[in-house]
Amino acid sequence: MTCETEILCGIHSVLEALNAKRRTFFKIYISKDRNLSRLNEIIELAKIQLIQVEFISIKELDSISNRVKHQGVAASVSHLPIKKAESEINNLGSGKNNKENIDNRKEIIVVLESIEDTHNLGAIIRTAICAGVDHLIIPKDRAVQPSPAVSRISAGAMEHADIWTATNIASCLKLLKKKGFWIAGLDADGKTPLFSSDLTGNIALVIGGEHQGIRPLVKKECDFLLSLPLKSTITSLNASVACGIAIYEVVRQRGFT
Repeated sequence: MTCETEILCGIHSVLEALNAKRRTFFKIYISKDRNLSRLNEIIELAKIQLIQVEFISIKELDSISNRVKHQGVAASVSHLPIKKAESEINNLGSGKNNKENIDNRKEIIVVLESIEDTHNLGAIIRTAICAGVDHLIIPKDRAVQPSPAVSRISAGAMEHADIWTATNIASCLKLLKKKGFWIAGLDADGKTPLFSSDLTGNIALVIGGEHQGIRPLVKKECDFLLSLPLKSTITSLNASVACGIAIYEVVRQRGFT
């Protein structure tokens, strides 16, 4: 496989990539040794989309997938299209990003500050898609990137996510402020309790990395820092859990429909 392709493994990742239609499919590999009942939908979509399907042995599929858990299916695909955060932020409200005008529709952006664990990124993306988050911003460097592993962990939700990468997170937050966003950082030392804050406007929710939280230069750009109530001597939650709670508080306040 060339650097222009990657291998998606697992029923959910392949199926959601087919449904999302954001990648180019070069070939789908299906084990001829497996019960096809759970794979029929993939086979039918491949036929409709004129994608070649090859039936191979489990041993061959194990080799193609580099022994990643594949559930009897893998696909050779193009990379997921990722956008540049700075350009997309500048287009907010201009109609160039095919969204409603920002003055008429309150948006939710999740900004992930140096998340390093693929399981955390996959779980956050899945929650964000389920809750209706509009965009996710991740650093271009020193953070886990969207990958087949993240897609698999997200149960294919990543295939539908609008992900932007940023060269400089702090600069992106400054741009978002100019576009009318409130920047809310989730921080253990935050002075604003999450459940008593007003999150009904355009919100960029900043989630810190697993080890150092939100870095000082990024924290400086936050309009306020939110904290979660903890009735324990344990001082913090897993990043994906904390992010999920905060996302659903945002959508709860604006009416989850």
